[in-house]
Amino acid sequence: MTTNQTVIVTGGAGHIGSQACKALAAAGYRPIAVDNMVYGHEWAVRWGPLEVADILDGERLDQIFAAYKPAAVLHFAAYAYVGESVADPNKYYRNNFGGSLSLLQAMQRHGVDKLVFSSTCATYGNPLHLPINEDHPQAPINPYGASKQMVERMMADCGPAHGLRSIALRYFNAAGADPDGELGEAHDPETHLIPLVLDAASGKRSHIEVYGDDYDTDDGTCIRDYIHVADLADAHVLALKRLEQSEPGMRPYNLGNGQGHSVREVIAMVEKVTGLKVPVVIGPRRPGDPAKLVGDATLALNELGWKPKLADLETIIRTAWQWHQRGEQGMT
Repeated sequence: MTTNQTVIVTGGAGHIGSQACKALAAAGYRPIAVDNMVYGHEWAVRWGPLEVADILDGERLDQIFAAYKPAAVLHFAAYAYVGESVADPNKYYRNNFGGSLSLLQAMQRHGVDKLVFSSTCATYGNPLHLPINEDHPQAPINPYGASKQMVERMMADCGPAHGLRSIALRYFNAAGADPDGELGEAHDPETHLIPLVLDAASGKRSHIEVYGDDYDTDDGTCIRDYIHVADLADAHVLALKRLEQSEPGMRPYNLGNGQGHSVREVIAMVEKVTGLKVPVVIGPRRPGDPAKLVGDATLALNELGWKPKLADLETIIRTAWQWHQRGEQGMT
């Protein structure tokens, strides 16, 4: 570890960013959460200070970098609703790409040369083969995925130009909640499958709508690779440690479990974990939903030493259900 253990965490009041702050603190770092609080939650910031700021505001970033003198940045701040990105692409390019450019410029001004970026499997688009490895062509099919790919390209270009050492972590489907019960999903609107199914099981919503049951899969529903948020957080710490030893340049890593679960399998597991019935309505397919998305994270295992500890679907859903049962009482 470097002498300076302070790390800026953009989006540090969000679901994955706050979990990363917890993992950083456990590893001996000092996380500084920087969040504009559009989707962040003050109750999620528990392991270091919160600086309310928009990463598009370069002057405000200068104040924060000057005050804390960070050694590195973990960058989570982004809009992440695929459908909204299709309807309002400029919002996504301004925030996700423009905000990242502003952040990289601030890092350059203050001599910070290490960046771990929260990227996405959405940069791959429709898969040509499964499981998807890092050599799979990047051909995003929506502005959200395109905005993330643009940031990756910018990071790669800043290696030879400015000495930036960076890693892009391409997540598959982030899921679950903090096993200690301190953190969990609280999105508005909520679009992730597992919390939506839990809402349907507990009566918070009338049913779960399954978007298509005629895909070329065993049960006709889409298959996704679900990865626990605590495992994602651990990967960011390992990535940061690798950057402390690496040369300038950008390296991507997939983060997934390498196994897929269908929508129907998720619903069945929710029923098993909760003991409750989930009302299901079959709806039409959503445009642009691939039948199967499963990641190959062998590179992260070999080079980062990352191996998911909470990989099975039952564990992922059990932690999400524990958080779901706490409800508003847990958000203090």
